[in-house]
Amino acid sequence: MSQPLPLPSLHASHAGTWLRDANGATRGCSKGEAVMAAADTPLLLMNAPLVASRLGYPDLSGLDLLELFAFIHPAKFCVPTPKGLAHALGLEEPTDDAGVPLLLQQAAGALVATCESDDWAEREGAWSSLQSLSRLRWPWANVLAPHVKKPEKAEKWLFTRLPEWEETPERPQPAQVLIEEPQIEAHLERLTGEGAEKREGQRLYARGAGHVFGPRDRQKRPHVLLAQAGTGIGKTLGYLAPASLWAAQSGGTVWVSTYTKNLQRQLRRESARAWPATRPDGSPPVVVRKGRENYLCLLNLEDALQGGFAGRPAILAHLVARWAAYSQDGDMIGGDLPGWLGTLFRKRGIAALTDQRGECVYAGCPHYRKCFIERSARNAAQADLVIANHALVMVNAARGRDLASRPTRIVFDEGHHVFDAADSTFSAALTGQEAIELRRWIIGPERNSRGRRRGLAARLADVASYDEAGGDAVEAAIGAAEALPSDGWLGRLAEAAPSGPLEELLGQVRAVTYARDESGQEAGYGIETETSQLPGELVEAAGTAAQALAQIRQPLLKLAGRLEAVLEDAPDWLDGQGRARIEGARHSLAWRIDLIAAWEALLSRLGGPADPEFVDWLAVDRNDAREFDVGLYRHWLDPMKPFAKVVLEPAHGVMLTSATLTDRDESGADWEHAIAKSGTPHLDLLPKTAQADSPFDYAGRAEVLIVTDIKRGDIPALAGAYARLIEASDGGVLGLFTAIRRMRAVYGRIADRLARAGLPLYAQHVDPIDTGTLTDIFRDDARASLLGTDALRDGVDVPGRSLRCVVMESVPWPRPTILHRARRAAAAEEAGGAQRYDDRIIRARLAQAFGRLIRSKDDAGHFVVLSPAFPSRLLSAFPEGTPVHRVTLDEALKRVERGIGAGEAETGAAREEAADSDI
Repeated sequence: MSQPLPLPSLHASHAGTWLRDANGATRGCSKGEAVMAAADTPLLLMNAPLVASRLGYPDLSGLDLLELFAFIHPAKFCVPTPKGLAHALGLEEPTDDAGVPLLLQQAAGALVATCESDDWAEREGAWSSLQSLSRLRWPWANVLAPHVKKPEKAEKWLFTRLPEWEETPERPQPAQVLIEEPQIEAHLERLTGEGAEKREGQRLYARGAGHVFGPRDRQKRPHVLLAQAGTGIGKTLGYLAPASLWAAQSGGTVWVSTYTKNLQRQLRRESARAWPATRPDGSPPVVVRKGRENYLCLLNLEDALQGGFAGRPAILAHLVARWAAYSQDGDMIGGDLPGWLGTLFRKRGIAALTDQRGECVYAGCPHYRKCFIERSARNAAQADLVIANHALVMVNAARGRDLASRPTRIVFDEGHHVFDAADSTFSAALTGQEAIELRRWIIGPERNSRGRRRGLAARLADVASYDEAGGDAVEAAIGAAEALPSDGWLGRLAEAAPSGPLEELLGQVRAVTYARDESGQEAGYGIETETSQLPGELVEAAGTAAQALAQIRQPLLKLAGRLEAVLEDAPDWLDGQGRARIEGARHSLAWRIDLIAAWEALLSRLGGPADPEFVDWLAVDRNDAREFDVGLYRHWLDPMKPFAKVVLEPAHGVMLTSATLTDRDESGADWEHAIAKSGTPHLDLLPKTAQADSPFDYAGRAEVLIVTDIKRGDIPALAGAYARLIEASDGGVLGLFTAIRRMRAVYGRIADRLARAGLPLYAQHVDPIDTGTLTDIFRDDARASLLGTDALRDGVDVPGRSLRCVVMESVPWPRPTILHRARRAAAAEEAGGAQRYDDRIIRARLAQAFGRLIRSKDDAGHFVVLSPAFPSRLLSAFPEGTPVHRVTLDEALKRVERGIGAGEAETGAAREEAADSDI
């Protein structure tokens, strides 16, 4: 067994601070003493940014065990807590906070000992990487140097070690096959496994899902199925059974689309039942696809390793290079790169290593044949199953580079989010941030900017030199792009000194938005105003800005035409890679041309009659009173109209499925509204519907408690209620908030108190940890609790005892935005009117939040809403039969403390009693 590393260590939590000498005892100390000790000598720490926030000393640095773990075990995940580190290394977990400093020494010793072990799987490349990290003065470099042996042969550089992808022939059109229901049932039985419990609901669901894979009868008339499947039905295997059968028999590709990364990971695991990891030829039958901005860009990494980054970001780049050599697919966001790695380095280092700006040079890149993004795209073109997200499916359908690989058989899991994804995908936003990115894409680096910003001229230098007209178009676009905002634009707007026509427009937008604001400009919130009755100065600025945008778009159009001409009459020097690069450039140009055209259309409406199909507004985006963007926005009143045209119309079969696909009021499931939100009415198409109710015993395994004595807006009372509920539940609480500011206020009041009771508390937007890792920490510790906002209401899957109580601070009313107001007004003409529109949104949010509580048949717990004014018409959001009680906080605490099943049985009587007091 390895020996503890003889270095001093430090641990800080909300319960206190502990120091341990190199070879001595552990002692409690003050925050000031800990900061002084850390300033004097490097200390062993775990998650330095988190420790820094606990100590209130942001400049804290030391020997972070997570950085060491990332170096020694790249592409391996570890829950970034003392308990998680102990489990990852096979050490005994500490019994309390005071035992953590010793664990840090033991963990450091175990990790260092790994470097000397013959079994170290990730040894290759470590010595070379360590030499570079030593030059960057990485704190761990001197500690590791004696333990990492120099290899006998020189190690290959990362970019020579990565395998190359190979071109493959285009996949033929899928065969037209009809899958019979007995086949589906038999295949489902094989996938669930011999001896597995047979679920009638899953069997019927799978048979229904087979409908979308039948041959299409008419052009632009896809098979569409809306399938609601309650939690526990097993919907994943329910649709994978017919999907895998169809893919095998037809030779086609099925796309399964999700809204959350958590479900993507789950799907990847479940798909292993239906497909092997690789085919006989080595290709993967299942591929996860994400947007380009999720993957490591090798050219960006090379630039960072060769001086593009300095200081701490350069250290991050070398740790990412270690990971890249062992990564399964180069996915940096939700893949096998630990989510906590980027947060250790504070600045946006991870984002700088991806292709955020769409500047890819495709075949012009020296690493093109090893590119993770290109590999993923090519694998997806040959895959049986592509696991993607809603936004990527819609973008791919709208402007995919390869028409042949656009999705035609699609399953939208988490289908209740398709409307929101379409709303975002098909919107337009002319903002300062968007405009400056366009400038950078066209012009490239300016003044003292660091990093790899390559403008059009650099990306198309050889084409421009060959084709004079193309070169002239590039120069014209660069000149016209000077009209776009440049660095420092926000400061100039605040000083009323804009530069150029676009900044002039944004300055007018900002001035009008502030002039019309009636919110009191509350800190932390953005402000907005509609685009009616605009002053003449803004309308005039919009016209000038539209002309400037047209002058950018015209040379880009000309350039696109010249690139097409080069491809048609190819010069001798244009090889396959050059052709691929020009195709990529044409795709990027088309995207930017469409973007500018959308901006021009938005500006052309200002000062004129409103278009009834769109909702336009002006906004100043702020965070904690700090402005970060200004702009004009346009959304479709019904985004399912472009969704129907772009996604449904070309498809052959589409399935939307979710546990909360329909709203359910007192009269039952509202399928009419679900159909309206599917987009099918825009094609005069009536989809099939199916419903499979959850098999879980909600009546016996869950209770809804509506607490009636916490006054709205009383932060001390709200904080006290959260603290007492977490104590009564002994942790395991997911706290959901509708406002970040209130969540921070509650967290600040109760974290220390709970920590002293051994109940760790974590929070989004407070702890310097990404949301996915926060969820992993919460799942790993049954006594931990987690506070968060919307992302946790729908994206958390924590079965078992780690989540046994969900607490909502209030009824999740919709925010009264201009967009919401417009859609609410449109709904006023429908049955039920505007109130029913709001109620649907609230019930959906309540149903999604309640869905976090019971994830398996053995789960049990309480769902608590701290709202004295909870309308009874919203109770139908909860599964039928779930007991509902309106109680005081004291009564709620008693029920939570004794758990489910310990009290008297209660059925629909509570629901009837609550209905009598409808508000």
